Amino acid sequence: MDRRDVLMAGSSLFAARLLPEAAPGATSASASVLAARPLRTVKIRDVVIGEGRVKTIVPITGTTADEAIAQARVIGGSAQTDVVEFRVDFLDIALDAGKLAALGPKVAAQLNGKPLIVTFRTKAEGGNKTIADADYGALYATLLKAQFADLIDVEMFRSEAVVRRLVAGAHQVGAFIVMSNHDFSGTPPAAELLARLRRQQELGADVLKLAMMPRDPSDVLELLRATWEMASRYAERPMMTMSMGGTGVVSRLAGEIFGSAMCFGMIGRASAPGQVEVERLAAVLDIVHRSLTSA
Repeated sequence: MDRRDVLMAGSSLFAARLLPEAAPGATSASASVLAARPLRTVKIRDVVIGEGRVKTIVPITGTTADEAIAQARVIGGSAQTDVVEFRVDFLDIALDAGKLAALGPKVAAQLNGKPLIVTFRTKAEGGNKTIADADYGALYATLLKAQFADLIDVEMFRSEAVVRRLVAGAHQVGAFIVMSNHDFSGTPPAAELLARLRRQQELGADVLKLAMMPRDPSDVLELLRATWEMASRYAERPMMTMSMGGTGVVSRLAGEIFGSAMCFGMIGRASAPGQVEVERLAAVLDIVHRSLTSA
């Protein structure tokens, strides 16, 4: 058993121990509280985000058009992948909106109907390219006009005017907004994380997202605490939260317990630290979901 297998097994055991003992005929306390909150789910063809088991996302990380199309074909054939993310900032044409708009439909055609998130992750939040807010907004506007994306990922700390225009523009063409914030240097206190999630919701996001780097296990607990607080008290939209790296892997595996609705896995190259191969990820997510929903 290699180190990753040990880590996966340990994280699965930790997740199982977090589940409260249910009396015969009763669901778990966390499942009951979450079921009682009204949540506006996101339905894209046969995938419903915010309902049922945590949905897996696998990123396309190719650096050329040919690599991206080839990766899309493989990921599109993965039974364990629910949603695909196209990380356009990895591409050598990342700053050419016209070329991206031409490539996008070719990538989407390989996915066998799986929902597609299009993401330009900026260097400020762990991505590969630096881009001004105005150019960021214009690039996404061009991609939305091409109408191949089911969702786009918009960073909440871009200029508010740009963020609001993109929310309106996406909704106008029937696309959804994942609103995100990433911190690769640390994890703020739970109160600040909660404030960011609530702000994303106020800005019109359809799916909320936080990804933080833990300095130690206490930071993982801060993220999980904020996730549960949001899910149990304030959430009107689905969210995904994750603590990155090996220390944070339990947040990816046990997300459903705390209210997270999506989780990143990988086939080949990861797009962020701590991502787990999607086949093994899906198996653990199935175990957690069955534990939460069994009578």
